[in-house]
Amino acid sequence: MMKLYWSPRSRSFTALWLMEETGVPYERVLTDISTGAQRSLEFLTVNPMGKVPALQDGEATMAEAAAICTYVAERYPEANLAPPLGDIHRAKYLYWLFFAPSCIEPAIAQLAAKFEMNSVAAGWGDAKRVFDVLEAALEEGPWILGEKFSAAVIAIGSSLSFAVR
Repeated sequence: MMKLYWSPRSRSFTALWLMEETGVPYERVLTDISTGAQRSLEFLTVNPMGKVPALQDGEATMAEAAAICTYVAERYPEANLAPPLGDIHRAKYLYWLFFAPSCIEPAIAQLAAKFEMNSVAAGWGDAKRVFDVLEAALEEGPWILGEKFSAAVIAIGSSLSFAVR
């Protein structure tokens, strides 16, 4: 059975949501970052970076929410959370799955810090551009891939959920 190491008020929500959508049994392991549990020797064997979420599946371990989404969606294709390998829609799916941590999260940080970005120098652009692109893509809706709910929706939705808290 897979083990998901998580903590409240972290990117763990993405992995928790994904695991629930799969319907696959898994063990939740609370790793309370407010107490420093992520720096324990036991946890550092799971993720040497000391970050949550982290996933253990037998001898395989990984961290980073988007990596966990990719792995679990591919491991359990019956959950129908990712286009299969070779599917033409997979490129768009991967783009949006990684758009969340690489574009949405920096945009949220920019807005929270009230930081003026040089959108040419910043590799991800600026918050306005990020949200304009996202909004335009959602016009095809109801989901980011049109009619198809996917792990990309989970990644984007959880990033946006974190922003409004």
